[in-house]
Amino acid sequence: MSGASVTIGEAARVTGVSAKMIRYYEETGLLGPAGRTAAGYRVYSEGDLHALRFVRRARDLGFSMQEIADLLALWQDRSRASAAVKAVALDHVADLRRRIGELEAIARTLEHLAERCCGDERPDCPILDDLAGGPNTG
Repeated sequence: MSGASVTIGEAARVTGVSAKMIRYYEETGLLGPAGRTAAGYRVYSEGDLHALRFVRRARDLGFSMQEIADLLALWQDRSRASAAVKAVALDHVADLRRRIGELEAIARTLEHLAERCCGDERPDCPILDDLAGGPNTG
């Protein structure tokens, strides 16, 4: 693929980003518009494929679309300071840790409710009672 353009299907195959997502990234402006053949078909250069792989990896790491846009801009700006990139990454880590804490609290609550449930043939169930009563009633 050195220098050659590939179709959207081939771009999807080699980058692991579905054709639907590639079109979405173009529509939202995350990626620039694809080149077009005379017949109007999208074609992608090696640089486009590299950007798609970048986006895929960033998505795999849980970055939001805005964070990915920021990271792409930093990646394309060769005069950028690495401190700016590090700040985006560390902000993301802090957000992940906050979300992990929230999920751990949810797991503890559900474990506590499950421990209180007899799990027998009777209809009484503290899990359903808690869900029906809303938060902080358990």
